[in-house]
This record gives sequence, C-alpha cells and structure tokens, in this order.
Amino acid sequence: PDARIPCGPVWLSPERSLHMKIHDSCQTQLKKAFSLAALVLLNLTPNATHASVVGFEDLPLNPNSYWNGSNGGGSFTSGGATFPNSYNSAYDSWVGFAYSNVQDSTTPGWGNQYAARPGTGHNGSANYAIGYQPYDGNFEISLGGSSNFVGRGLQVANTTYVALDMQNGSGFSKKFGGISGTDPDWFRLTVRGLLGSSETGAVDFYLADFRSANSADDYILSSWAFIDLTALGTVDKLRFALTSSDTGSYGMNTPAFFALDSIGSVPEPSSASLLLIAALGFAAVRRARRVTQS
Repeated sequence: PDARIPCGPVWLSPERSLHMKIHDSCQTQLKKAFSLAALVLLNLTPNATHASVVGFEDLPLNPNSYWNGSNGGGSFTSGGATFPNSYNSAYDSWVGFAYSNVQDSTTPGWGNQYAARPGTGHNGSANYAIGYQPYDGNFEISLGGSSNFVGRGLQVANTTYVALDMQNGSGFSKKFGGISGTDPDWFRLTVRGLLGSSETGAVDFYLADFRSANSADDYILSSWAFIDLTALGTVDKLRFALTSSDTGSYGMNTPAFFALDSIGSVPEPSSASLLLIAALGFAAVRRARRVTQS
C-alpha cells in the first residue's frame, strides 16, 4: 500500500503508473505526427483559407440550360468578378462569356457549344462558364479588386464541341494529328494578368497537344485541369487568348471556345500527398505499439 501512487480518486501501482505514462507519451507522439501531417497538407495547398473562389453557383439557371446574353445584359457578375458578353440578336450569336449547366459530353457540332467536355462543372458542380473568343483575339474579366494569385489558379476544360472537332475533324477544322496521326497540332490557352494597365505575366496551357515525338503522349483534354497562376502575382484582371496550329485564310479554324470554373482555387491534394499523410499516421501507430510493448 505504501508504494501505491495517488491518481485522482484511484490508487495506482508503480507498474500501472508507468504504463499510463507510456500510453500518454504514445498519445502525444500520435498527436505530433498527425499535426505534422496536417501541416504538410496545408503547405501543399497554400493560401487555402484565404482563397476567394468564383464557381458560378450563385447564378440561377434551369437544369440543362445556359445564359448567352440574349436578354441584352452585356455582362454578368459572379463572386465579385465581371464577365463581358456581346450578343448579336440578328444572328443569334455572342462572344465573350456565357454560363451554363448543360450536361452533354457526346453531341458534336456547333449546336452543342454550351457544354463542357467533362459533362459537369469542376468537381461535379452544376454551373461553369464558357468563353468564346472575339475576333480581336483577346477577352478579359475584371476581378472587382486586386487579388494575389500566388499558390492559386483556375480550372479549365475543353467544350464538347471543340474536343470532338479536334478528335474527328469537321467541315471547318482538321482532325488533330492529321491522317497519319503525326501532325504536330496544338490548341493553347494563354492567361495574362493585368494590374491597372500593366501586364504582370502570362501562363500558357495546352488544351490539346500532339507535338510530342511519342504519339502516346498526344492528348485532347477531356477533364477539368488546374492552371497555376502564381507567375501572375497580384492582378485585378485576367485576359484570355486562344491560339491553334490549325489556321486558314480567315484565322484560326479550331472553334475558339473553352470552359472555365473555380477561379481563385488552390491545387487539390495529390494522391502522393494523401499517401504521405497516411504513412505518417501509420508510422506513429507502429511507434506507439513498440513503446507500449517494451
């Protein structure tokens, strides 16, 4: 009895007390390991708590429909950012930006110009924007104030119309790769940052790329892809331009459309990041078991 150690209302033997100290030490090690894992994850997704993401879900739409400016609005605003639109009622045509929730990843042709190739918005969301380039080759959005894009970017995709045109060819544009499959075709989106009237930088992203010597590397983007805009720094506007290897007498033959979503987002944790977190947790558990057994 004299050797027992008080622990609140319970009396513990020295052996039991030592076991509890080891257990508490193991719990501390586990907490440290998982705290480290969380810190690693935060470092891999910089500025995650400060990102203001424009995802277009604040824009009302009936299911499987779109807004193309036919009401004469001239622009639309989402998440504080303004997207220009110019609609021509005589030809039922538009340039600039529209927004959509059309889910059609299979129908080819101009009649399906409002559908993103992935079939939904980024991460399965409903709404996304469609950009259609004007003839002058540039169109831009205003962010409603300066925004730091270090560690941030946006999600882009092909539209169904453009992706199937590049895949199969049409009466206006060629099949990418040509008959032999070896033509070095490409379709590129360039994003430029502006702060006031000054350009802060530019980032190129290939929506389709057949330039590799290894044809297995050729691709036409069919999913959403993240573009890191860190190189642009702090901007108040984003300017977009589409170019293609397929050009003719009247300019670019590839239809000048792309899909846009999640502006201001951060990179999603990669599978490697998740594996690292799992490995840290597993190592902590093994360490705790060894200490307890000893």
